[in-house]
Amino acid sequence: MTPDDLLALEEIRHVLSTYTMAGDRGRINELISAFADDGILEFGGTQHKGHAAIAAALTPAVADKRAALASTGNPPPFVRHNLTSCRIELRGSVDADGWTYFSVVTPIGLDHCGVYVDRFTKASGRWLLAHRRVKIDWRDPHSAMAPEPDRERAVP
Repeated sequence: MTPDDLLALEEIRHVLSTYTMAGDRGRINELISAFADDGILEFGGTQHKGHAAIAAALTPAVADKRAALASTGNPPPFVRHNLTSCRIELRGSVDADGWTYFSVVTPIGLDHCGVYVDRFTKASGRWLLAHRRVKIDWRDPHSAMAPEPDRERAVP
């Protein structure tokens, strides 16, 4: 592994953390900055291509939660996506694949878990998500966040 490969891996890990932390805080503009301009976010059986489509797909849930909190005056509940095992394979100087396990903790405890299946690209000197598939492996029956688990395996 070359020093350039190590730098690429760290830049990709930074993209992973940008998406995760921005998502937990409902910062949609920051989250979409982790994607290439034509990047795809796939979840719940649908694909959303490009920054505007990704923002449009995620904004209603964030807005609904903020409105519900404003009406009750309660502090916002926490959401924490915890990234665990992560494998990144560089496919060249501008392409990489990744698989990252995640678990999500909310006020109910362990809410759901799964794997991000990612394709990365280097564009304008930055590593970005070209395609992210969110695969849910398990969810608590009381989860208000996660759809039913996917049944196919995502990690080779």
